Amino acid sequence: MTETLLRARGLSRTYPTPRTRGVGRAERTVGLADVDLSVLAGSAVGIIGESGSGKSTLVRLLLGLDVPSAGTVEVDGRPVDARGSARSLHWLRRATGIVFQDPYASLDPRMNVDRIVGEPLWALGIEGDRRARVRDVLEQVGLDADMATRFPHEFSGGQRQRIALARAIVHRPRILVGDEPLSALDVTVRAQILHLLARLRVEEDLTLVLVSHDIGVVQNVCDQVVVMKDGRIVEQGPTEKVLLQPQAAYTRQLLASIPTLPA
Repeated sequence: MTETLLRARGLSRTYPTPRTRGVGRAERTVGLADVDLSVLAGSAVGIIGESGSGKSTLVRLLLGLDVPSAGTVEVDGRPVDARGSARSLHWLRRATGIVFQDPYASLDPRMNVDRIVGEPLWALGIEGDRRARVRDVLEQVGLDADMATRFPHEFSGGQRQRIALARAIVHRPRILVGDEPLSALDVTVRAQILHLLARLRVEEDLTLVLVSHDIGVVQNVCDQVVVMKDGRIVEQGPTEKVLLQPQAAYTRQLLASIPTLPA
């Protein structure tokens, strides 16, 4: 029986709304409302929805990067407490890796590739030949190991995203999270990174959580899909079933909005 590696129960996040005048009671904006989610080990789960639907808020809570207003998160049966110290969350950082949307903003321009990719190894105190591991993982994502001495400005957008991927898996996490990792890339490069993600999932035995507004990306990579709207999950299930036989009106609306060429 496949284990549940990542679980959220009753997860909510609200934010205070700035008061414009008067001394009235401050209102709160709902970023996430009563979300339940289970991710099985080895699966690939896509999270889709329009901007502002709560996708990135959910990811931040799952990774312990923000504190929920209510609810719980567990990774491999262990509760995530984002209120703890950075050191107390080392186990979570060891178990997870993340790739962000913008390959230009996510890499420190003052650091060379060796330092960027190797940073998780040093920060988490992982023993072994760290520089050899960096070179190995660079080759794994399709880059020359000799590129380790170069700086981010010397690479294209697609190469930078490969560097970001190398950094996300260098410490051999169990869960890889992609927060719109393809949206800043052109179509050709996007296809290459998409193929790389699928290959790394198999090679590293990764559980993949992929946030994307591109339903085609989710359809090609993920076996489960979660549809979000206004901070809530409106539908979830096997990708083929949800995308071919959607039950929620919002899911049908999303699918109907995909551009198509006339026959």
